[in-house]
Amino acid sequence: MTAELRVLELWRFPVKSLQGERLDRAELGPEGIAGDRGWALFDVATGFGLTARRVPDLLFATGRLRADGRAEVVLPDGTVTRDDAVLSGWAGRPVALRPAAEVSGARRYEDPADDEQGEGGRWNPFAGADGAFHDNADARVTLLSTGSLGSWDRRRFRANVLLAGAGEDALVGSRVRAGTAELDVVRRVPRCVMTTRPQAGGIGRDTGVLKTIHRELGGALAVGALVARPGELAVGDVVAPA
Repeated sequence: MTAELRVLELWRFPVKSLQGERLDRAELGPEGIAGDRGWALFDVATGFGLTARRVPDLLFATGRLRADGRAEVVLPDGTVTRDDAVLSGWAGRPVALRPAAEVSGARRYEDPADDEQGEGGRWNPFAGADGAFHDNADARVTLLSTGSLGSWDRRRFRANVLLAGAGEDALVGSRVRAGTAELDVVRRVPRCVMTTRPQAGGIGRDTGVLKTIHRELGGALAVGALVARPGELAVGDVVAPA
């Protein structure tokens, strides 16, 4: 590391590809932050999960966890629901909000074959990780520093842990202490067309983001980790070699 890495923000995204919740502290377990990517919207007709890679409008809704541990969705007009009929009306197709525990077998998602065409373009299936609806089985917790982020809006990259400092890439291949938890930092996180999508909060479409990541950063930004020892992580904690 070139500087101390301290937790600046913590984020949980209860429903895959929707906006998430900012936390003061979080429990970390085998599948990452408790409740992160624990739910997803599925196309009833095809059985495929939906992501903002192909359905950018998902980024204008927010997923959040209720006190009973179930997810609900805040739609762009402020409607709060978990009703599939309401969600289907908003999505413009029959969809179902499903928890990871109730989805067996391979996780398959709609993935664009024509990135520039968005929702209307061709698409191919994408296979995700087992368990919680993470894209990659070896990136259950993602960490990104302000030093790596530069002038980009951190919301484009949906990291679980935003770190004040720089140098998280140097942690790849090592174990780190994060609060009372320990993480095995596995690899840098490859980036896709989702980083270019418009979303709530005034973030516009910007294809230059992904082009720059590929041209200057080898196609990756942030690092992905697995939880080696469960524990609690809070804003202000230092992430350092274990």
